[in-house]
Amino acid sequence: MWLVVMFDLPVKTPKDRKAYAQFRKQLLNRGFSMLQYSVYAHYCDSEEASAVFRAQIRAVLPEKGHVRLLLITDRQFGKMESFIGLKSRVPEKPPKQLLLF
Repeated sequence: MWLVVMFDLPVKTPKDRKAYAQFRKQLLNRGFSMLQYSVYAHYCDSEEASAVFRAQIRAVLPEKGHVRLLLITDRQFGKMESFIGLKSRVPEKPPKQLLLF
């Protein structure tokens, strides 16, 4: 599963910019990767595992702005088409999983 975080946060005042930077830093510290500006994704083993990340994000939500959390399957994520200009780009791959026996 992929947890996608999409957000639009105000950046008009220094306080707003600081809140934006802190929220973005929290996502990066939790292992999220930037797909586009204000769109970040993290691979999760299951929907239950994503609950931890969703709770962590709820705990650091900024006071202003819009934040959306979207959980999609690996198959749905793999069907995403990504372009840079007119050139097609391969979507991100899930990280290799460590198997414990």
